[in-house]
Amino acid sequence: MSGHRRRPSQQSTGGAPGNGRGRRWIDYPRRGRTGPRRWLPSIRQLLAIFLFFFGATAATVGYAYATVTIPDPNPTALLQNNVYYWSDGTVMATDGSVNRQNIQIAQVPADVRWDFIAAENASFYTDPGIDPQGILRAVVNMAAGDAVQSGSTITQQFVKNTYLDQSQTLSRKLKELLISTKIGAAMNKQQILQGYLNTCFFGRQANGIQAAARAYYGLPVQKLNASQGAFLAASVNEPSLFQHADSDPKAKATAKARWSWVLDRMVKTGKLTPQQRARYAAAGFPTPRKWTLGSSLPGQTGYLVQLARSYAQAHNPSITDSSLSRGGYQIHTTFDRKRTAALARAVAKVRAQRLDPAHRSVDRDVQVGASSVDPKTGKILAVYGGSGFGHAHYSDNADTSGVPVGSTFKPIVLAAALQHRAVLKPGEPPAPITPASKFNGDDGIKIKDQQGNYVTDDKDPTGLLHQHNDTPKRWGYISLRQAMEQSVNTPYVQLGEDVGHPNVASTAQALGLRPDSLAAPSAGFYIGTSTPSAIRMAGAYSTFAASGMRATPYSVTRVTHNGSALAGFTAPVPVRALPPAVADNVTDVLRGVIAKGTGTKAQALGRTAAGKTGTTDDYHSAWFIGYTPQLTTSVVLFREDAAHPQLQSLVGVGGLQKVFGGDIPTEIWTQYMTDALVGLPDAPFPTPASLGQGANEPGATPRSRPNKHDKQAGNPAGNGKTGKPGKGGRAAPTSPASPGAPTLPKCRHHKCG
Repeated sequence: MSGHRRRPSQQSTGGAPGNGRGRRWIDYPRRGRTGPRRWLPSIRQLLAIFLFFFGATAATVGYAYATVTIPDPNPTALLQNNVYYWSDGTVMATDGSVNRQNIQIAQVPADVRWDFIAAENASFYTDPGIDPQGILRAVVNMAAGDAVQSGSTITQQFVKNTYLDQSQTLSRKLKELLISTKIGAAMNKQQILQGYLNTCFFGRQANGIQAAARAYYGLPVQKLNASQGAFLAASVNEPSLFQHADSDPKAKATAKARWSWVLDRMVKTGKLTPQQRARYAAAGFPTPRKWTLGSSLPGQTGYLVQLARSYAQAHNPSITDSSLSRGGYQIHTTFDRKRTAALARAVAKVRAQRLDPAHRSVDRDVQVGASSVDPKTGKILAVYGGSGFGHAHYSDNADTSGVPVGSTFKPIVLAAALQHRAVLKPGEPPAPITPASKFNGDDGIKIKDQQGNYVTDDKDPTGLLHQHNDTPKRWGYISLRQAMEQSVNTPYVQLGEDVGHPNVASTAQALGLRPDSLAAPSAGFYIGTSTPSAIRMAGAYSTFAASGMRATPYSVTRVTHNGSALAGFTAPVPVRALPPAVADNVTDVLRGVIAKGTGTKAQALGRTAAGKTGTTDDYHSAWFIGYTPQLTTSVVLFREDAAHPQLQSLVGVGGLQKVFGGDIPTEIWTQYMTDALVGLPDAPFPTPASLGQGANEPGATPRSRPNKHDKQAGNPAGNGKTGKPGKGGRAAPTSPASPGAPTLPKCRHHKCG
């Protein structure tokens, strides 16, 4: 019998060469291979895997696309107000109703349409509603630090604004992509662009391009030109910043750069010629008109709403300008209705008594800011931000920065000294300090640093700093307590140098002052060149009132959106900022300011209280910050012309030659606190623990002659000037030309702008 004989290994049906077992469905690990090759998939296997996953993905996407439907547009119920509540649960104010006037696409000038397309989605007329390349390009540009360009197409943004919510979830994004593709097939491009322009949020409470045209330029959309349209197209990216481009230099600079970029994109896409671009550049940036929000928020409610909105947005990232503009939020605040009214009454009453803007031009630009805080919880109970939105005053004087605090900063220096001690002799360890420690209070003394070197001053002919008080009075060596009561500068400047800027700055921050509000290191830092807000200063003094426990000021207790509570609004937990003995001793010293120092007008309160006056160089501001165990209130007075925002001298205000913190601010404080504390007992402060024996500045012991000023009562008028660099201190004898006001020499050092 002829023919080839089969090998034994091939006689089993379906067998694989070289083995006697059945063939596997998937040959992995691969037979007939050894080492790493056994575990490496073959090309056919890789191709099969790719085809499988591609097919599965395509099937999943196909199924999702087939089953997803274009939902109905968001119901008009979304066009609702946000509601703000007083602390007692009653309605304080409403805002956030959508300001929108829908337009037809034909009403929008062609150049303005192209502004948005160039800025947001250059392939709008050719893409199917999504642009994967655009998404990738946006990611690459942002990673490279280039201009921000949205990765979403105009169609996607229209879908998000009209059919979906603003949540940042993968499922919402996938739905947006699928619906965008369907919208791209179901609607023409003009309909999509019209819907997009009608639903964009532009800031200034303007939803839609028609509302934006009126809010920014006072024009109907039909009259916008390409330059104005470029600004509006730019504002979509950062509406909360660009809405202030009329007044905020930073916002204007950012808006101008983005506006220029949009016009450049117009040239690049061929919708604007270089010649047209040059003409718009020559005409300059189309600065929006002044923002007039309106008088829908009367009195102080506009400032309260601003504070609550800012706090809510800072504590929950889902709360944005855009979402707030759509409404549906219920924001419960800490603001006390009665105390807010009492603070406004106090300001109005004292202004009416002391100011006469009809006959004294200097009284016309006087500004008042005030804040009242619960020292135990940090709740902001009341603010006075200005004359109100109805009077076109939109800047909150209670929450503004830029107004130096003067001698109200001295208690912070004292607290730092009591806690950290002071280097009184170079090379020696820090010595203990108490309120009884004595320092040189004479005018014009030279100041030494911790190394024993004299502090320099290039404005002084000698090249050295000669620190000045309010008057050339020779106080000799006086206690820090008396220097605080009479607001003598020189002891606290030297004390600050001995304690050291890092220790004083860290104490200020521990008390709740923001680092960016603290002035740079200098002799003037210790007597008030820093510019915290009235709210923050009230919070800092509240820490003294609460025996060293800092409760960060806050304004919102609860936020719900369409009935669902939002996270992020648990009340701040008080933390230990100062040892109790330090805080209570500072309070004991500040009680003396009211009892026999520059704040004696506060005695009219008739209660146990502590506080400090503050007046800055050139009389640019005057402060009084005072507290009882139940309530802390700060009041600041300054002059600023709204048309030219720059601090001006208070000289002549109220008919006074000079205006001090112990004068008008203390009167406002006393009037308000009298009403705000009705029904509460006259509670005592804790008895301060002994700090032991404190050291004196070198030279104090040899010169420890009896000083009649150690027992001298403070100025009964309570208007001693308190502290800007180069000035401050005890009031001088009154001037015949201005009863109750001191005559002061011109200061030569540390001017504040």
